[in-house]
Amino acid sequence: MSTRGGAIIRAGLLMALSVAVLPASAAAAGTSAAPEFSLTLQDLRTITAALPKTVQDRIIGDARPFLNLLSRVLDEPAEYLVLVDKSHPLPAGSVPPDLVSLAAYPLSVSRGDLLLRKAIMPDVLALSAAARADGVTLLFSSSYRSYEYQKAVYEREVKTYGQQAANRESARPGTSQHQLGTAVDFGSITDAFAETKAGRWLMAHAEEYGFSLSFPKGYESVTGYRYESWHYRYITKTAARLQKEYFEDIQQYLLEFLHDNRAALEAKRLPAR
Repeated sequence: MSTRGGAIIRAGLLMALSVAVLPASAAAAGTSAAPEFSLTLQDLRTITAALPKTVQDRIIGDARPFLNLLSRVLDEPAEYLVLVDKSHPLPAGSVPPDLVSLAAYPLSVSRGDLLLRKAIMPDVLALSAAARADGVTLLFSSSYRSYEYQKAVYEREVKTYGQQAANRESARPGTSQHQLGTAVDFGSITDAFAETKAGRWLMAHAEEYGFSLSFPKGYESVTGYRYESWHYRYITKTAARLQKEYFEDIQQYLLEFLHDNRAALEAKRLPAR
């Protein structure tokens, strides 16, 4: 073999090796990051830029599994993932179409007038039955609230505790997750609930049944509300898994991400192969 021929072969081998050891992010920067979307990693960096860096790094570092799970979340009914907070209110006349009485089911309820959406009741019942099998009784203390009901609750809180304190723990009418018919307050609705058997059980298992703690400890600046160990919202099992694995288990991060990017993500989805 000539010296020139050997040099050409060595150069080719070096080029192949350099491509092989490129980081996945560099190699895929201009190509689709996953078969479910026509998104490059740069696109993904752009749409996750508003998230905390730790969340963004987790998503970018695991882009393909993230997008696969995200695609499944986008197939869930969008009404379960509506962003409702101090900046994103519901209309006064917004009422879920399928409310049913919890008193009609084998559940432990604090009052006979509690309502939730019928569509989520299979998972509600599964949650309660699983807790009961572990020797835990879940007491359903508050559920659906109409706009007018929430108005009365908020005004009572303001009168009792003052405006500033009320704003930390009570939603103005239209901004309460309870109006969705998919949020539940459990137990005593006090800080003591966190250390009860029911409170600890929910923290460990609620996500398995599609429920997510809405206002976790230490995130008041993110959620707008102080820690509420008793307040859970149904977001589907798939979304609860996505929240835990990629959004630091913070519901607000997930819901804001979907609110800001759902339309763009849907536009970039590809047909199943």
